[in-house]
Amino acid sequence: MREAYHVELENLATKLADMSVQVADAMERATTAMLDSDLELAEQVISDDTLVDDARADCEEQAYALLALQAPVATDLRVVLAAIHAAESLERMGDLALHVAKAARRRHPDPVLPQDVRKYFSDMGAIAVRLARRTEQVIRTRDVEAARSMEEDDDQVDDIHRHLFSVIMAKDWEHGVPTAVDITLLGRFYERYADHAVSVARRMVFVVTGRMPGYSSAESDAV
Repeated sequence: MREAYHVELENLATKLADMSVQVADAMERATTAMLDSDLELAEQVISDDTLVDDARADCEEQAYALLALQAPVATDLRVVLAAIHAAESLERMGDLALHVAKAARRRHPDPVLPQDVRKYFSDMGAIAVRLARRTEQVIRTRDVEAARSMEEDDDQVDDIHRHLFSVIMAKDWEHGVPTAVDITLLGRFYERYADHAVSVARRMVFVVTGRMPGYSSAESDAV
């Protein structure tokens, strides 16, 4: 019975890791769609978002069933609780990629971004996708040090996000208010995506150590 139970726990972790792959692919495609004004790719991200939603529902259903039927304790209980929270964060990462794709669709065929900020979003996109792919590995391996090291990439996204405000507030900004609003929202989407990836990694630290790393006020659950 216990062996079968632990197989179920590993299956749950595998589903979370697979969700990480889904949301990494979604943000990678959404960023490309935004930078290249690729409507077809944006539509793919938008249509595939339901798959991420379904994956979260599947993870939560399995987690709640394990809670109800198996009454897990100690480490096993931490795995189930972490899975519930991680599935929520991963689903929100999918939503944030969706928002980027919708921005690309809304502005098509015009570019979403002026040339002078494209590099910032290219960099944030690359870091965000890297964080999501590292999240997959952390879930599969429960590597505490790898989980903790993700904070550095998150800090890079935060730095770029803050710098964008100085760009759009500069006296020589010439792209108008609507573009500044788009950039503000898009920057926030990438910043939140990175925060959620780190949140999932911290849940894995909790699984292994029994202690939840501290959260800053910037890491609320709001999308």
